[in-house]
Amino acid sequence: MNGKIIVNGAEITVTTIDDKDYISLTDMLKAKDGDFFISDWLRNRNTVEFLGIWEQIHNPDFNYGEFATIRSQAGLNSYKISVKEWVEKTNAIGLRAKAGRYGGTYAYKDIAFEFGMWISPEFKIYLIKEFERLKSEELKQLGWDIKRNLAKINYRIHTDAIKENLIPPELSARQISLVYANEADVLNMALFGMTTKEWRDAHPNLKGNIRDYANVSQLVCLSNLENLNAVFINEGIPQAERLAKLNAIAISQMKVLTEDHRLLQLDAAEDK
Repeated sequence: MNGKIIVNGAEITVTTIDDKDYISLTDMLKAKDGDFFISDWLRNRNTVEFLGIWEQIHNPDFNYGEFATIRSQAGLNSYKISVKEWVEKTNAIGLRAKAGRYGGTYAYKDIAFEFGMWISPEFKIYLIKEFERLKSEELKQLGWDIKRNLAKINYRIHTDAIKENLIPPELSARQISLVYANEADVLNMALFGMTTKEWRDAHPNLKGNIRDYANVSQLVCLSNLENLNAVFINEGIPQAERLAKLNAIAISQMKVLTEDHRLLQLDAAEDK
């Protein structure tokens, strides 16, 4: 997945490699005044020391022997090494050379922030700020995607149970849709305490339906209720009895779900 952030007028690519966030050093150079190359930064002894420590902490396959050789040469006028050579010799993972549409040199976020200091302290600060903003937006989008997908998890199970047990073959398409809507309102009543029509009457200025405005905890519970209602329908339990059972389950599950810190984090991200 690729994202973009703007720092001091430079558009910088943020990409995911092996489930980790990497930032384009090639794009970051656009904000640097004068001629400056990544190889210039990489030949500096302080840079090599930093990269070596980072790899030792994060990379169990780091080649310490090759690293020791490179460190002994770093800082010498004759010393020069490319990102490709650094990766090949030391088996490093903090820097990556990427080809294709989003090609260039990428660095794991910690290293990219360090590289940002070479451009300017101000650039580094804004780089961190914009990166955190991007991650916050991604979390918010993740929360939205989860909300939408959770509402669909058991939808097929629920509708199949309705079709097989509550809809006689002779019903018209309109009558069938009314049965589905009626059963959807069983779930709405159990969880939200109102039908779709009651919610729309109470919120005439809002678009969508009651489920579009549910939080993550409510949609997790709704997904569970869809599955349970399908089981109850298959067991031939009358609608009124099913509603009472589902309402009691919804109350019990919501007490647990609203205390789950992971769901609360997603809800908080969406509200920002």
